[in-house]
Amino acid sequence: MELKDREIDMKQLFAFIRKEFYHVFRDRRTLLILFGFPVVQILLFGYALSSEVKNIGIAIQDNARDVNSSEIVNRIKTSSYFQVKDEIVNYKDVESRFKDGSIKCAIIFPANFGEDLYRKDGAQIQLLADASDPNTATIVTNYLTAIIKAYQQDLNPGTALSYQIVPQLRQLYNEEQNGSLNFIPGVIALIFMIVSTALTSVAVVREKELGTMEILLVSPFKPIMVLIAKAIPYLVLSLVNFIIILLLSVFLLDVEIRGSLVLIFAESILFIITCLSLGLLISNVTDSQQTAMLIAMMGMMLPTLLLTGFMFPLENMPWIFQVISHIVPSRYYYTIIKAVMLKGMGFSYVWKETLILVGMSVVLLSIALKRFKIRL
Repeated sequence: MELKDREIDMKQLFAFIRKEFYHVFRDRRTLLILFGFPVVQILLFGYALSSEVKNIGIAIQDNARDVNSSEIVNRIKTSSYFQVKDEIVNYKDVESRFKDGSIKCAIIFPANFGEDLYRKDGAQIQLLADASDPNTATIVTNYLTAIIKAYQQDLNPGTALSYQIVPQLRQLYNEEQNGSLNFIPGVIALIFMIVSTALTSVAVVREKELGTMEILLVSPFKPIMVLIAKAIPYLVLSLVNFIIILLLSVFLLDVEIRGSLVLIFAESILFIITCLSLGLLISNVTDSQQTAMLIAMMGMMLPTLLLTGFMFPLENMPWIFQVISHIVPSRYYYTIIKAVMLKGMGFSYVWKETLILVGMSVVLLSIALKRFKIRL
């Protein structure tokens, strides 16, 4: 009798296990979470992401135009680490290139470079780097210094050098190489994504799961007012978080805000609206808080971390991931906040990214409202 009871218990156990397998395989979203996200993460971390610097934009101002400077320039051009842009003629060009983000470093050869090379004091080369991202700036200057030293060694191999090339390094926008300057804009984008996107999507879905959404809809409130009422608290919370981050950055991390505070707040509000629109859209295509949270956290946080240039240079990634990064809203906000906060640039330098965020907000909010009406 006891043996039969054990057999019945085992049959029931296997029946429940089989049932759970059926539930898993019938739910496409669960399958995507189980098998899709791990594959994407493996591809990203194992193939696409690298701490090396490749295809970095660099400008050259060759005032010498002699044999020695030309050979160094050719070595830089043949390196896979750099993409040499059109040659510049003065320091104003260097400054404008840094501000529009087309280059990360500039090399300036003095007019008498070839002659100074054989003098006792040696020749000098000026390297200017954009240190708003201190890690990239350090790596770039190290690579360039190595190329210059290798050329110097090849001029007189096997013997002590009777002359030398001395690179003069200068870091722009972050001469102290304060890592917080690169860290803070990424943290702000992450916080907005978590507070505005994830929590907004869960707040609306919660009403559906509890069955209180129907009560709200039969009330005098219009559907669009329901969405607005859900979004406004997270807009306020996000702005409070933003103010706290700015205060900590200035008084605790010694970060100097060089740009306009009004522009920074305006751009931040725009990005929050974009995140809220995305959260409302997620809430209208999901039926459970768990699904909404997984989509918001896994689908939004990982792209914010990996595809904005916050942790890994976008130039290092394969072209397909660079293309995908263009649909990540936080990429544009990260570019804006770095340009305004760290470099002191105005709206004329970030208007393209601003228009893209406006367009994303309009499209996402329109789809969210349409889906909301269809579902109800």
